Amino acid sequence: MITSRETRRWVIPKGGRMVGKTDPQAAAVEAMEEAGVQGQIDQTALGAFRYVKRLRGGDSKTCVVAVYPMKVLIQLGAWPEAAERERRWMSLEEAASSVMEPDLAELIRGFADVELDD
Repeated sequence: MITSRETRRWVIPKGGRMVGKTDPQAAAVEAMEEAGVQGQIDQTALGAFRYVKRLRGGDSKTCVVAVYPMKVLIQLGAWPEAAERERRWMSLEEAASSVMEPDLAELIRGFADVELDD
């Protein structure tokens, strides 16, 4: 789990689509930039959740996020957003209890049943 930059609440790495990359590839890039982890990312989304993103000007918008599970193989000591975020390994229940989005909490709880494609 990582903290968001603005509100410091617990979240998972997420971002937008990237030109020239599949959604799972973009998710892997975001995981490295935001959490400093690299590994094997599944090509199938575990599910999706909605959240309200607070914009810098004070406005907000609803976003839908597809969640791609990753088997972490490398944890970097330094990464692009290390100074802006806290990273913490948590049990599934602790992680689920730490997020504000009920749909994300359910996805996290269901992660124990995930088997990554080879």
